[in-house]
Amino acid sequence: MDIVRLNLLREFADRGSITAVARETHQTVSGVSQQLHRLEEEAGLPLTEKVGRGLVLTDAGRALAATARAVSVAITRAEAEWDAFRNTPVGSVTLATFPTGGQMFLPGLLARVDGLPGLIVTCSDRDPPSDGFAALTADFDVVLAHDMELPKSTADIIVVPVMTEPLDIALPSSHPLADREYLVPRDLVGERWIGNPWGYPFESWLNRVLSTTEVPMNVVQQFADTHIIEALVAAGFGIAGLPRYTAALSYPGQIALKQLRGSDNNRSIFILMRRDRAERLAVRNVVDLVQEVAKTISDADS
Repeated sequence: MDIVRLNLLREFADRGSITAVARETHQTVSGVSQQLHRLEEEAGLPLTEKVGRGLVLTDAGRALAATARAVSVAITRAEAEWDAFRNTPVGSVTLATFPTGGQMFLPGLLARVDGLPGLIVTCSDRDPPSDGFAALTADFDVVLAHDMELPKSTADIIVVPVMTEPLDIALPSSHPLADREYLVPRDLVGERWIGNPWGYPFESWLNRVLSTTEVPMNVVQQFADTHIIEALVAAGFGIAGLPRYTAALSYPGQIALKQLRGSDNNRSIFILMRRDRAERLAVRNVVDLVQEVAKTISDADS
Protein backbone atom coordinates (compact mmCIF):
# COMPACT_ATOMS: atom_id res chain seq x y z
CA MET A 1 0.00 0.00 0.00
CA ASP A 2 1.15 3.52 -0.75
CA ILE A 3 2.61 5.26 2.33
CA VAL A 4 1.24 8.66 1.33
CA ARG A 5 -2.28 7.27 1.09
CA LEU A 6 -1.86 5.47 4.41
CA ASN A 7 -0.91 8.80 5.96
CA LEU A 8 -4.07 10.41 4.54
CA LEU A 9 -6.14 7.67 6.17
CA ARG A 10 -4.45 8.30 9.49
CA GLU A 11 -5.12 12.02 9.15
CA PHE A 12 -8.77 11.27 8.42
CA ALA A 13 -8.93 9.12 11.57
CA ASP A 14 -7.45 11.99 13.61
CA ARG A 15 -9.41 14.86 12.07
CA GLY A 16 -12.76 13.28 11.22
CA SER A 17 -13.44 14.89 7.85
CA ILE A 18 -12.10 14.93 4.30
CA THR A 19 -12.22 18.74 4.33
CA ALA A 20 -9.97 18.94 7.41
CA VAL A 21 -7.50 16.49 5.85
CA ALA A 22 -7.43 18.47 2.61
CA ARG A 23 -6.79 21.71 4.49
CA GLU A 24 -3.96 20.18 6.54
CA THR A 25 -2.26 18.50 3.58
CA HIS A 26 -2.82 21.41 1.16
CA GLN A 27 -4.83 19.33 -1.30
CA THR A 28 -8.30 19.55 -2.76
CA VAL A 29 -11.18 17.66 -1.20
CA SER A 30 -11.68 15.69 -4.39
CA GLY A 31 -7.95 14.84 -4.47
CA VAL A 32 -8.04 13.43 -0.95
CA SER A 33 -11.21 11.48 -1.71
CA GLN A 34 -9.61 9.95 -4.79
CA GLN A 35 -6.50 8.94 -2.84
CA LEU A 36 -8.58 7.27 -0.13
CA HIS A 37 -10.62 5.48 -2.79
CA ARG A 38 -7.42 4.11 -4.33
CA LEU A 39 -6.25 2.98 -0.89
CA GLU A 40 -9.57 1.21 -0.46
CA GLU A 41 -8.98 -0.62 -3.73
CA GLU A 42 -5.49 -1.62 -2.55
CA ALA A 43 -6.88 -2.85 0.76
CA GLY A 44 -9.71 -4.81 -0.83
CA LEU A 45 -12.20 -3.74 1.86
CA PRO A 46 -14.41 -0.69 2.45
CA LEU A 47 -12.51 1.74 4.68
CA THR A 48 -15.18 4.42 5.03
CA GLU A 49 -18.96 4.54 5.05
CA LYS A 50 -21.58 7.27 4.93
CA VAL A 51 -23.32 8.25 8.14
CA GLY A 52 -25.75 11.10 7.68
CA ARG A 53 -24.03 13.71 5.52
CA GLY A 54 -20.50 12.67 6.43
CA LEU A 55 -18.03 9.80 6.27
CA VAL A 56 -16.77 7.64 9.12
CA LEU A 57 -14.25 4.82 9.24
CA THR A 58 -15.39 1.22 9.07
CA ASP A 59 -13.86 -1.39 11.37
CA ALA A 60 -11.40 -2.17 8.58
CA GLY A 61 -10.65 1.55 8.22
CA ARG A 62 -9.91 1.93 11.91
CA ALA A 63 -7.65 -1.13 11.85
CA LEU A 64 -5.73 0.16 8.84
CA ALA A 65 -5.47 3.64 10.38
CA ALA A 66 -3.81 2.06 13.43
CA THR A 67 -1.39 0.29 11.08
CA ALA A 68 -0.73 3.59 9.32
CA ARG A 69 0.24 5.17 12.66
CA ALA A 70 2.67 2.33 13.33
CA VAL A 71 4.20 2.72 9.86
CA SER A 72 4.60 6.46 10.39
CA VAL A 73 6.29 5.91 13.76
CA ALA A 74 8.69 3.39 12.22
CA ILE A 75 9.63 5.69 9.34
CA THR A 76 10.14 8.68 11.62
CA ARG A 77 12.22 6.58 14.02
CA ALA A 78 14.46 5.49 11.14
CA GLU A 79 14.89 9.10 10.04
CA ALA A 80 15.72 10.13 13.63
CA GLU A 81 18.34 7.39 13.95
CA TRP A 82 19.97 8.57 10.73
CA ASP A 83 19.93 12.18 11.95
CA ALA A 84 21.54 11.05 15.20
CA PHE A 85 24.19 9.12 13.24
CA ARG A 86 24.97 12.29 11.27
CA ASN A 87 24.71 14.29 14.53
CA THR A 88 22.34 16.78 12.92
CA PRO A 89 19.34 17.46 15.18
CA VAL A 90 18.01 20.07 12.77
CA GLY A 91 14.61 20.94 11.36
CA SER A 92 11.46 22.88 12.13
CA VAL A 93 9.33 22.09 15.18
CA THR A 94 5.91 23.57 15.88
CA LEU A 95 4.91 24.10 19.49
CA ALA A 96 1.59 25.07 21.07
CA THR A 97 1.45 26.34 24.65
CA PHE A 98 -1.17 27.64 27.05
CA PRO A 99 -0.59 31.33 27.90
CA THR A 100 1.02 31.06 31.35
CA GLY A 101 3.12 28.18 30.05
CA GLY A 102 4.37 30.50 27.33
CA GLN A 103 5.29 33.10 29.92
CA MET A 104 7.26 30.56 31.91
CA PHE A 105 8.96 28.51 29.22
CA LEU A 106 9.30 30.38 25.93
CA PRO A 107 11.97 32.96 26.87
CA GLY A 108 14.32 30.26 28.19
CA LEU A 109 13.43 27.78 25.46
CA LEU A 110 13.97 30.17 22.56
CA ALA A 111 17.25 31.39 24.08
CA ARG A 112 18.48 27.80 24.07
CA VAL A 113 17.19 27.17 20.55
CA ASP A 114 19.19 30.17 19.32
CA GLY A 115 22.31 28.28 20.36
CA LEU A 116 21.49 25.30 18.12
CA PRO A 117 22.02 26.22 14.45
CA GLY A 118 19.52 24.58 12.15
CA LEU A 119 16.83 24.04 14.78
CA ILE A 120 13.75 26.24 14.25
CA VAL A 121 10.89 26.35 16.75
CA THR A 122 7.66 28.13 15.80
CA CYS A 123 5.37 28.76 18.77
CA SER A 124 1.66 29.50 19.08
CA ASP A 125 -0.57 30.13 22.08
CA ARG A 126 -3.71 28.07 22.61
CA ASP A 127 -6.00 27.96 25.64
CA PRO A 128 -8.61 25.20 25.34
CA PRO A 129 -10.38 23.52 28.26
CA SER A 130 -8.46 20.61 29.79
CA ASP A 131 -9.89 18.00 27.42
CA GLY A 132 -9.01 20.07 24.33
CA PHE A 133 -5.22 19.84 24.42
CA ALA A 134 -4.97 16.35 22.92
CA ALA A 135 -6.68 17.51 19.71
CA LEU A 136 -3.89 20.06 19.19
CA THR A 137 -1.39 17.23 18.57
CA ALA A 138 -2.88 16.86 15.08
CA ASP A 139 -1.58 20.33 14.19
CA PHE A 140 1.54 20.77 16.37
CA ASP A 141 4.63 18.66 16.97
CA VAL A 142 4.80 19.57 20.66
CA VAL A 143 1.82 20.61 22.80
CA LEU A 144 2.59 22.09 26.21
CA ALA A 145 -0.49 21.42 28.33
CA HIS A 146 -1.65 21.57 31.93
CA ASP A 147 -4.26 19.95 34.15
CA MET A 148 -4.74 19.14 37.80
CA GLU A 149 -3.64 15.55 37.21
CA LEU A 150 -1.06 14.07 34.86
CA PRO A 151 -2.85 12.10 32.12
CA LYS A 152 -1.63 8.75 30.82
CA SER A 153 -0.15 8.06 27.41
CA THR A 154 -2.45 6.39 24.89
CA ALA A 155 -1.92 4.30 21.79
CA ASP A 156 -1.78 7.51 19.74
CA ILE A 157 -0.38 10.19 22.07
CA ILE A 158 2.69 10.26 24.32
CA VAL A 159 2.58 12.20 27.61
CA VAL A 160 5.90 13.58 28.91
CA PRO A 161 5.86 15.08 32.45
CA VAL A 162 7.52 18.49 32.69
CA MET A 163 6.89 19.88 36.18
CA THR A 164 4.30 20.62 38.85
CA GLU A 165 3.46 24.19 39.79
CA PRO A 166 1.81 25.33 43.04
CA LEU A 167 -1.47 27.20 42.79
CA ASP A 168 -2.01 30.04 45.22
CA ILE A 169 -4.86 32.30 46.29
CA ALA A 170 -4.41 35.78 44.84
CA LEU A 171 -5.73 38.64 46.99
CA PRO A 172 -5.67 42.41 46.61
CA SER A 173 -2.77 43.64 48.73
CA SER A 174 -5.26 45.65 50.83
CA HIS A 175 -7.36 42.55 51.62
CA PRO A 176 -7.75 41.68 55.34
CA LEU A 177 -6.27 38.22 54.66
CA ALA A 178 -3.21 39.57 52.85
CA ASP A 179 -1.08 39.57 56.01
CA ARG A 180 -1.72 35.88 56.74
CA GLU A 181 1.17 33.44 56.34
CA TYR A 182 -1.17 30.93 54.68
CA LEU A 183 -4.88 30.30 54.19
CA VAL A 184 -7.27 27.37 54.68
CA PRO A 185 -10.54 26.84 52.78
CA ARG A 186 -12.77 28.15 55.57
CA ASP A 187 -10.96 31.51 55.43
CA LEU A 188 -12.42 32.02 51.96
CA VAL A 189 -16.11 31.55 52.73
CA GLY A 190 -18.14 34.51 51.46
CA GLU A 191 -15.40 35.94 49.24
CA ARG A 192 -16.09 37.29 45.75
CA TRP A 193 -14.26 35.15 43.18
CA ILE A 194 -12.88 35.95 39.75
CA GLY A 195 -13.07 32.46 38.27
CA ASN A 196 -12.40 30.43 35.14
CA PRO A 197 -14.95 28.99 32.70
CA TRP A 198 -16.24 25.49 33.29
CA GLY A 199 -13.75 22.82 32.23
CA TYR A 200 -10.59 24.82 32.91
CA PRO A 201 -8.13 23.38 35.47
CA PHE A 202 -8.32 26.16 38.07
CA GLU A 203 -12.12 26.08 38.07
CA SER A 204 -12.24 22.36 38.89
CA TRP A 205 -9.51 22.74 41.53
CA LEU A 206 -11.24 25.56 43.42
CA ASN A 207 -14.64 23.90 43.33
CA ARG A 208 -13.11 20.71 44.70
CA VAL A 209 -11.21 22.50 47.47
CA LEU A 210 -14.02 24.81 48.55
CA SER A 211 -16.64 22.06 48.49
CA THR A 212 -15.24 21.07 51.90
CA THR A 213 -16.71 24.28 53.35
CA GLU A 214 -20.22 23.34 52.11
CA VAL A 215 -20.70 26.98 51.06
CA PRO A 216 -20.96 27.61 47.29
CA MET A 217 -18.37 29.86 45.66
CA ASN A 218 -19.61 33.36 44.90
CA VAL A 219 -18.20 33.72 41.37
CA VAL A 220 -18.82 37.26 40.16
CA GLN A 221 -16.79 37.08 36.90
CA GLN A 222 -15.23 34.33 34.78
CA PHE A 223 -12.31 34.59 32.36
CA ALA A 224 -9.97 32.15 30.66
CA ASP A 225 -7.23 34.80 30.41
CA THR A 226 -5.26 35.04 33.66
CA HIS A 227 -4.08 38.57 32.79
CA ILE A 228 -7.68 39.82 33.03
CA ILE A 229 -8.13 37.96 36.33
CA GLU A 230 -4.94 39.52 37.72
CA ALA A 231 -6.08 43.02 36.71
CA LEU A 232 -9.42 42.60 38.48
CA VAL A 233 -7.82 41.15 41.61
CA ALA A 234 -5.29 44.02 41.70
CA ALA A 235 -8.19 46.49 41.38
CA GLY A 236 -9.98 44.90 44.33
CA PHE A 237 -12.93 43.30 42.54
CA GLY A 238 -12.39 39.84 44.02
CA ILE A 239 -9.93 37.04 44.72
CA ALA A 240 -8.78 34.18 42.50
CA GLY A 241 -6.75 31.00 42.24
CA LEU A 242 -3.63 31.60 40.15
CA PRO A 243 -0.39 29.80 39.25
CA ARG A 244 2.48 30.83 41.51
CA TYR A 245 5.28 31.35 39.00
CA THR A 246 3.51 33.85 36.74
CA ALA A 247 0.76 35.41 38.88
CA ALA A 248 1.07 39.07 39.77
CA LEU A 249 4.20 39.69 37.66
CA SER A 250 2.45 42.69 36.11
CA TYR A 251 1.17 44.01 39.46
CA PRO A 252 4.04 44.13 41.95
CA GLY A 253 2.83 45.23 45.35
CA GLN A 254 -0.83 45.10 44.32
CA ILE A 255 -1.48 41.35 44.59
CA ALA A 256 -0.66 39.07 47.52
CA LEU A 257 -0.20 35.35 46.83
CA LYS A 258 -1.03 33.01 49.69
CA GLN A 259 -0.54 29.27 49.98
CA LEU A 260 -3.80 27.37 50.49
CA ARG A 261 -3.32 24.50 52.92
CA GLY A 262 -5.44 21.43 53.41
CA SER A 263 -5.45 19.95 49.91
CA ASP A 264 -3.32 19.18 46.87
CA ASN A 265 -2.84 22.58 45.25
CA ASN A 266 -0.55 21.79 42.33
CA ARG A 267 -1.14 21.65 38.61
CA SER A 268 0.72 19.25 36.33
CA ILE A 269 2.47 20.70 33.30
CA PHE A 270 3.25 18.18 30.57
CA ILE A 271 3.95 17.69 26.89
CA LEU A 272 1.63 15.86 24.48
CA MET A 273 2.88 14.49 21.15
CA ARG A 274 1.74 12.12 18.45
CA ARG A 275 3.92 9.04 18.58
CA ASP A 276 5.34 9.49 15.10
CA ARG A 277 6.31 13.11 15.69
CA ALA A 278 7.87 12.21 19.05
CA GLU A 279 10.44 10.10 17.20
CA ARG A 280 11.93 13.08 15.34
CA LEU A 281 15.34 14.05 16.69
CA ALA A 282 14.54 17.77 16.45
CA VAL A 283 11.34 17.22 18.45
CA ARG A 284 13.19 15.21 21.08
CA ASN A 285 15.71 18.04 21.40
CA VAL A 286 12.93 20.57 21.97
CA VAL A 287 11.39 18.34 24.67
CA ASP A 288 14.78 18.13 26.41
CA LEU A 289 15.13 21.91 26.29
CA VAL A 290 11.65 22.43 27.78
CA GLN A 291 12.59 20.12 30.64
CA GLU A 292 15.84 22.06 31.16
CA VAL A 293 13.86 25.29 31.48
CA ALA A 294 11.45 23.61 33.91
CA LYS A 295 14.35 22.61 36.14
CA THR A 296 15.65 26.17 36.29
CA ILE A 297 12.18 27.41 37.28
CA SER A 298 11.77 24.76 40.00
CA ASP A 299 15.29 25.33 41.33
CA ALA A 300 14.67 29.08 41.58
CA ASP A 301 11.57 28.45 43.72
CA SER A 302 13.25 25.97 46.09
